Amino acid sequence: MKTLGIYFRNFMLKLFCVHSLAWVALIAPFSSEAQGWSPDRPIRLIVPYGVGGSSDVIARSLAVELGKNLGQSVIVENKAGGQGVIAMQEAARATPDGYTIILGHVGTLAVNPAMMQKLPYDAQKDFAPVTLLAKVPMVFAVGPKSDATSLLQFISQAKAAPGKLNYGSAGNGSAGHLAFEMLKSSAGIDVVHVPYKGTGAQMTDLLAGNIDAAAAGLPGFLPHVKSGKLKILAVGSAQRMSSIPDVPTVAELGYKNFESTQWFGLLVPANTPEPVIARLNKEALKALASPAVQRRLIEDSSTPVGAGPKDFALFIASEQKRWGTVVRNANLTAD
Repeated sequence: MKTLGIYFRNFMLKLFCVHSLAWVALIAPFSSEAQGWSPDRPIRLIVPYGVGGSSDVIARSLAVELGKNLGQSVIVENKAGGQGVIAMQEAARATPDGYTIILGHVGTLAVNPAMMQKLPYDAQKDFAPVTLLAKVPMVFAVGPKSDATSLLQFISQAKAAPGKLNYGSAGNGSAGHLAFEMLKSSAGIDVVHVPYKGTGAQMTDLLAGNIDAAAAGLPGFLPHVKSGKLKILAVGSAQRMSSIPDVPTVAELGYKNFESTQWFGLLVPANTPEPVIARLNKEALKALASPAVQRRLIEDSSTPVGAGPKDFALFIASEQKRWGTVVRNANLTAD
């Protein structure tokens, strides 16, 4: 635990020093334009998921600093349900004046459009991107039912017995579901999907040995890894994670360009005035660069990012293309 704590502190210090300069560069182009709007009442930050997960941690830690920067309270509202559809639909219908912000996610912006034929919001036309906030790498783990000690061994076992091994997820269309389907496609393996209603139920069955494997964010796995009940075989990020530096990435094991991460960003309703977007971008980047937010995100195994509105829009478009391919290749549909 002491070593892990040192890793976090050292990594946070280095990350903050390096990224501070980057955020200054990002903020500078919007500084003059952003001075034209100042909120005069509290702002809503809608989160499409429940309390306690990475989305909630990111939103609440950012809201405190963002509120200080804007001079108004930023109130977080969790509106879970319908794979994020309920919250996204509400935000899309909100008045485009800067007083309603939505926390976007890979699921609501890239996966839902590919999986749902009758999506009641348009991920591209109904929202204006503000900034990319953070990425949360997916990790692949096995429970006591599996004797695999490496991802390559797990893949070899899956190829030797197609359809025999299984993996759990927090539900159809969840980040863990898509991450494992991407792995299946990249490795050419047949592993059966077992959907659960939430991460908790999935974790319970993984620990009990009722399923072989799962993919999720690190925080949910880490306590059980430390106790020896679970084994992390690989991480889905482009680079290794500082908190588990000995665990290889999927890409370095031979699956070139493999990357599976959850990501989160801020958006506002379409037609929100440019000066409003510019001010929100500027203050959100300042909040994201603050030591308090950096520390909280890193503790949650999230990687702070930051981006301008145009770059975030391009990122969303690229993610829609990438995850759309995964959804089509796996023939995935919404429940």
